[in-house]
Amino acid sequence: MARHSEQVRAIVADDERLLRDQLVACLREVWPELELVAQARNGQEAVDLVTQFKPDVVFLDIRMPGLTGIEAAAQIIQLDFGDDRPPPEIVFVTAFDQYAVEAFERGAVDYVLKPAQPERLRLTVARLRQRLGPDTRAIPPHLQSLLFQLGKQRTSPERTLRWIQAGVGSTIQMVPIDEVLFFISDEKYTRVQSARTTGLIRTSIRELLETLDPERFWQIHRSTVVNVHAIASVDRDDRGRQLVRLRDWPETLEISRTFSGLFKAM
Repeated sequence: MARHSEQVRAIVADDERLLRDQLVACLREVWPELELVAQARNGQEAVDLVTQFKPDVVFLDIRMPGLTGIEAAAQIIQLDFGDDRPPPEIVFVTAFDQYAVEAFERGAVDYVLKPAQPERLRLTVARLRQRLGPDTRAIPPHLQSLLFQLGKQRTSPERTLRWIQAGVGSTIQMVPIDEVLFFISDEKYTRVQSARTTGLIRTSIRELLETLDPERFWQIHRSTVVNVHAIASVDRDDRGRQLVRLRDWPETLEISRTFSGLFKAM
């Protein structure tokens, strides 16, 4: 995890070479100690390079061929870096998308307008330095909901999942999505838990998130998604771990440090 005393590493992704070079030059001016480990020409390349280099910060152009910056960010925050390491900080780069800018302002996600200006970039750098400091890092609250609102990385509302076909013993049962309390995945199967049924499916958590309503289902661990309406409370145990307690269900669910920012008093 990055600290003030350690080298901060970054990746820049933009399909327009001149604008990418301009942002890199501007970063070198306002943040000379930043280590730019790689540059990506599209969203998929950005995801691949993040997987390879595990940077602390990723600057993502919103509009790129193939995966957009929003879609790439949705994949990046799902990556498993091991040792409960949080995903990199995301800074979106946009030329004119005022809707996106307003959403970023509300959603605690930073952005840079093209072409990058040193004065504005210094503000972004200051915010990043603070977030990369000694305190535990976490995904900004509601980042997944923000990405959904931008309308890029999720399916359209009419295509969100409404039923789960889950294996229960030797039968297949239709479980209404509203009745699901949580999903927990292992390497092979994902457990679908409702108040009445425990079923198994072969769909991964990442694939489920593409079809679940992010306002209702929140990821709280790389292997766990919970129905927000089923949450009774969030407690902290004697080891300092955050635990979700569900209504009318005895099992507790652990919140990883990556997703701890989702649960803060308003």
